[in-house]
Amino acid sequence: MSKGDGALGYTYQLPSSSWSIRIRNGLSQFSDLFSEFNKYIAPAYHHDRCERSVQMRLYSMHKREFVMVFVAFFACFGLGVFIGLAGPPITTTSEQKSSKLLPKLNGTDIATGPFIMKTPAMSTYSQQLWVIAKVATENKDDETYDKTFHVSVTIEGITADHKPVMVLRGDQAHNRSRHLHCHQQSCEEFIVLHLGFLDYTHYILTVNFYGLESFHQRYSIKDVTFYFKSYNPAFTQIEIWFRFIFLMGTFIVTCWFAHALRMFSMHDWSIEQKWMSVLLPLLLLYNDPIFPMTFLVNSWIPGMVDAILQASFLCALLLFWLCIYHGLRQNERRLLTFYAPKLLIVGLLWLSAVTMATWQEFNELRDPTYSYKLDTSNFYGFKVFFFTVGGVYLTYLMYLTLRAYSDLRSMPYFDMRLKFLTLLMLIVLSISITITVLRFGVGILEDNFVAELSTTYKNSAEFMSFYGLLNFYLYTMAYVYSPSKTAAYESHITKDNPAFSMINDSDEDVIYGSDDESRQPLNRSHNDDDSD
Repeated sequence: MSKGDGALGYTYQLPSSSWSIRIRNGLSQFSDLFSEFNKYIAPAYHHDRCERSVQMRLYSMHKREFVMVFVAFFACFGLGVFIGLAGPPITTTSEQKSSKLLPKLNGTDIATGPFIMKTPAMSTYSQQLWVIAKVATENKDDETYDKTFHVSVTIEGITADHKPVMVLRGDQAHNRSRHLHCHQQSCEEFIVLHLGFLDYTHYILTVNFYGLESFHQRYSIKDVTFYFKSYNPAFTQIEIWFRFIFLMGTFIVTCWFAHALRMFSMHDWSIEQKWMSVLLPLLLLYNDPIFPMTFLVNSWIPGMVDAILQASFLCALLLFWLCIYHGLRQNERRLLTFYAPKLLIVGLLWLSAVTMATWQEFNELRDPTYSYKLDTSNFYGFKVFFFTVGGVYLTYLMYLTLRAYSDLRSMPYFDMRLKFLTLLMLIVLSISITITVLRFGVGILEDNFVAELSTTYKNSAEFMSFYGLLNFYLYTMAYVYSPSKTAAYESHITKDNPAFSMINDSDEDVIYGSDDESRQPLNRSHNDDDSD
């Protein structure tokens, strides 16, 4: 529609009110309104940026200090290993041969028994008892053979009044099958029974074999040797003392770390400091404050609690690595999107570890002669499940690590956090894997591994290595992630004080930008900074 004006000599066209123009104008007005409030709802102050969080000691450390930190870590770890090497062996072993138990052999007696034995004297410091049998044959052929047979065991405990008390009847309905693997004259050892805790000083054992008669006729069993293994009381005393030392050391470090952060609001803590406030109390539980109850109460409960606490701390450490590598480049850490996937993966690992421990413990309480052969499908199902979830965890951790390095490696201070975390983590993992492979071999989850792991140690070095490694690892991180000496001064005087705005502008503020710029992604491209 147009109108003309003869006096002025011009015409004009009224704008058409189309729907597209109205929608575009409305969105433009909404965008302007959102921009005004965006700086108030954006994660500016609580944004996990170096200049927003408590300044860690990591930022002010020089190369010499980094070297000294790692030297101190290796020195403490080496001292613990040296003490362990100088310590007593973890287990004590005594043996009895069937030739002495059966002085007058009649035909197949050596293949069937009964073998009546009295165990050595046991104290509360002996903790557990394993009875292991080894068969020797007279076979001279280069032949490998496997034989399945059954074991019947009767256990009687001797009280302080020297009276026998029935612990396990040999005719109870339990399937106690065993496999005898032999090569030439030597056969592999097999566990006859395992007592998780000891109620009596002496036990009378009566062992019978069923199904070895034909084997004896063909290969001629020469002797059967029974080994009695239990914890060395001297090692148990060292274990109690060093667990107490680690417990007190962790308590002191935990109190010191909490004292150092007491003057800062929790919202100002970095993600590493928040996690350290969780891991240090869990390390207290890992060192097991109730461990001495194992020797005061003849029960399986303290041992089970110890296994659960150790599994909980180790899984928390696995969760810590996932959250750190993801959290350094993720501003919003919601429960469902950030923590839930990680909790699911680590929770499955924790559940499988605890289930295997309780499953073995429960069956051995019902029957000390319990063998994994009874539940072969369940056992291997647990192994497959554990390795599958472990593979998913390693893949996810590698993905988060590569993403963190690709996004943050060129950013000052963030690259320091990544390098320190990764280097220390690789050292801990390398030492743990090396010790495990050297001691247990590649098949750590071997058959009946829950009962056999404790009998595989040769000295106290393995115990000191594992416990010392994790304790010193947490102590090192607590020192490096603690607030720097100037953090408290800056927090009380210069923080949020306009009179000291120029003092509060550090090099990080210049690098990362102002509060308004903190809304931008951490890994923005360099092209975004080109204004010309």
